[in-house]
Amino acid sequence: MADDAGRPTGGLIGQPHVRIDGRLKVTGQARYPADEPLANPAYAYLVISAISRGRVAGMDLAATKATPGVIDVLTHENVGQEVKPPMGPDGKPTTTTLESDQIWHDGQIIAVVLAETYEAAREGAYKVVVRYAAEAPSATFDSPGVEVEPLKANETRHDPAKGDAAAAFAAAPVKIDARYDTPIQHHNPLELFSTTCVWEGPKLTIHEGTQNLYWLKGSVAGQLGLDLADVRTISRFVGGGFGSKGAPTSRTAWIAVAARRLKRPVKLVTTRDQGFTIATHRAETRHHLQLGATPDGRLTALVHEGWEVSSRPSSYNVSGTATTARMYACPNIATKVTVVHADRNTPGFMRAPPDTPYMFALECGMDELAYALGKDPIELRRINDTQTDPVSGKPYSSRSLMKCFDAAAGKFGWAKRDPKPGSMRDGDWLVGYGCATACYPCNIGPAAARLSLTPKGKATIQLAGHELGTGAYTLLAIVVADRLGLQVDDVQVMMGDSDLPPVPGAGGSNNAASTSNVAAKACEAIRQRLAMAAVRTNAGIFAGVDPATLTLVNRALVGPDGRSEPLETAASRVSPGAIEAHVENVPQGLPPDAAAALYHGRASLLRGQSREDVTAFAFGAQFVEIRVHRRTCEIRAPRAVAAFASGTIVNPLAAHSQYQGGAIWGIGSALHEQTEIDLRTARYVNHNIADYLVPVNADIGEVDVIFVPEEDHEVNPLGVKGIGEIGIVGMNAAIANAVFHATGRRIRKLPIRIEDLL
Repeated sequence: MADDAGRPTGGLIGQPHVRIDGRLKVTGQARYPADEPLANPAYAYLVISAISRGRVAGMDLAATKATPGVIDVLTHENVGQEVKPPMGPDGKPTTTTLESDQIWHDGQIIAVVLAETYEAAREGAYKVVVRYAAEAPSATFDSPGVEVEPLKANETRHDPAKGDAAAAFAAAPVKIDARYDTPIQHHNPLELFSTTCVWEGPKLTIHEGTQNLYWLKGSVAGQLGLDLADVRTISRFVGGGFGSKGAPTSRTAWIAVAARRLKRPVKLVTTRDQGFTIATHRAETRHHLQLGATPDGRLTALVHEGWEVSSRPSSYNVSGTATTARMYACPNIATKVTVVHADRNTPGFMRAPPDTPYMFALECGMDELAYALGKDPIELRRINDTQTDPVSGKPYSSRSLMKCFDAAAGKFGWAKRDPKPGSMRDGDWLVGYGCATACYPCNIGPAAARLSLTPKGKATIQLAGHELGTGAYTLLAIVVADRLGLQVDDVQVMMGDSDLPPVPGAGGSNNAASTSNVAAKACEAIRQRLAMAAVRTNAGIFAGVDPATLTLVNRALVGPDGRSEPLETAASRVSPGAIEAHVENVPQGLPPDAAAALYHGRASLLRGQSREDVTAFAFGAQFVEIRVHRRTCEIRAPRAVAAFASGTIVNPLAAHSQYQGGAIWGIGSALHEQTEIDLRTARYVNHNIADYLVPVNADIGEVDVIFVPEEDHEVNPLGVKGIGEIGIVGMNAAIANAVFHATGRRIRKLPIRIEDLL
């Protein structure tokens, strides 16, 4: 194996390795934020609104304050002026909480009860009597009183367009004109949302499960008017997030205020139902898709219009047309996204935020077009495959889409499919096969890291990374060991603390690319110091050798002719102790000050669809078998096959888990998940794990994952593409397509339930 300059490496990248933090997790020694030991903490419990629109007219706190153990109650009346609302991803304030008496949505934080024990805080919270001045709320699409906001193009978003799509669609010999819907969904990570705040003089330490340590640090500093240097965020492990812990939420600053008032640590662990409204969710979407094609299957027009629900003050949206417009060769493209404001909590990132709902519409539409043309759905995609971005005209850095389809189709047995809907049966079960494209843009951000190497061959890398269960500790240990000629067990990885060098938040599937490339750069800095010291030694074996040709292998510095000297000898020339390097990596295409902005909590990503040189995506193919009982209309998904091409795979063991988990979630997204809302009150109904349906073991049969080899020399120096989100994309469409094949019923609204087929 060689790096991008042709230098051999240790060969550890691409080899499966068990998680280095696995033992800590399975033995309970891994400390999550709520587990951090504290001296004399108080406990917080949230009081949340029971209406969705209006104002708090008053609160009776007498019974609460009389509850044994209750210490204090925070309301808008006693602390409302102490905190500014956090800014959302769109740069606008999210819905406020204790800043005023206004109620923006159901389940909004309106008070915080503080007590000596969790139980006392909970009891006190239940005794708060709230008087409301309620107004009629707007729940979702079509509700009276919603506000419709067609989004305008600006520096950060645009509606991809090309040619004259309306005219091309009108003239197309074959047309698909359909509408699709996706539901409200909630992340429900295993770890409940929690915040613990500790003050030491003017300095605030926050223990909170977060996917973005520096954004949380900067947000709270701004909300409380603190110096950035006086705020520290710690989150060494995150018990799942899927985007819900990506952006700061309002609760954090209020717990900080509570701890400052009490002059002691305060711990908040929210309940499962509160997590539905105090954090974010995937908003419901609507789509109008128009596809025009020639009789031989070539697309002539693609029109994709989307609608998304957001809160009243926020314009947060995911705008997935930036993806769908780029999937297939088409000379005429038009897209548009509209936000509908309702009385709801602000939505946010949820695994593959734009791509999961928007690709559902496109991939179902492609299946409908294949049937209209009498063509195999795979062949239709092959006809419209392209190595050039149809919007920008730039080449793809790599695009192995059809290789993924071919590999997955072969494993799945697609050739045995009878294309006629309703033609395949097994006893009382109707059998359907469906497929769809998976994709996700390859994003990478600026990052910093500190690395040290001892003469004995022990390395420590430090950076403010995030471990959400994806294997981030292990990935970094593999990269460092590979580049320094060590074993994985020789590397200590320190993450999860904003006192360490900053990296972007773990979202947008940028985590592996951003952190692995800065780690490799730090290793290169140390290799260069060792090499330069070696060639400068007149009596040494490397005197006069080109330092660029020296590599680190098996704790030794090795020359181009195979001669070597122990690492301990080489390191002694540089330092009597550990050799250290502090590096920053700014991917080409980002402004030079991108790394400096990280330290202030402002991160920028080089996004795969907005690069100046190439368009960079990872691609895959989803295949699924669906069975529908001919009498009861029960739906089963006994097997799925997914193939992905994602550049350099650092740890195949973790990657397999990510891909498989994504495919399973895709099954849940299609057949199970939906947050139900009462249209009269704009309140979530099934805000618990009992009623919010997710797939369990009995729902999942075989899920085969295929790694399609791919080298990408353009996407970033290590060729790493993110894999955390691509696994879910397209599976919901593949299932809807399979349901049609099994039954002849085209269901365009998710989730697909028994009642849709009766």
